[in-house]
Amino acid sequence: MSKIVIRKVTIKDLDELQKIGRQTFYETFASGNTEENMSKYLEEAFSVARLTTELSDKNAEFYFATIDENVIGYLKINFGQSQTELKDDKAVEIERIYVLKEYHGKNVGQLLYDKALAIARQKNVDYVWLGVWEQNPRAINFYKKNGFVEFDKHIFKLGDDEQTDIMMKLTLKQTSDKNGSR
Repeated sequence: MSKIVIRKVTIKDLDELQKIGRQTFYETFASGNTEENMSKYLEEAFSVARLTTELSDKNAEFYFATIDENVIGYLKINFGQSQTELKDDKAVEIERIYVLKEYHGKNVGQLLYDKALAIARQKNVDYVWLGVWEQNPRAINFYKKNGFVEFDKHIFKLGDDEQTDIMMKLTLKQTSDKNGSR
């Protein structure tokens, strides 16, 4: 297999981001959801207007994983007030890591995850967090393997279906109390 390259997504990549976003989300979740809910979600979450707003947000970044210039996966991370839930300045949220099904098990997700962690460390945050659908054992196991632990749950709305996401976090550095002990 050719070398996998991780590169930052810009507004010029909007069409490719929309395509990979819709395709990977569909591949990942279509079997566990109705066609109607999938269509509604894909239309809203990956609309040109929504992606333009997200790409223009200084507190959100997208990265593509490519092989020979072909996009095979992507990452979205959020900082500060752009995080979907916690909005903690001492945290980075991994909102999305998606890889085309044909590239599962080929280290693409791990490379995107490693990029997210490198950025989190560069930003000197205390922890990284994310939400993962409780019915996605593949992703849950991936994050557990990488040291994440469950800490809460929240609702994710897919069309008219309310689903439970497990919230997980990875502590990057321990915060010390006022006596300086850990």
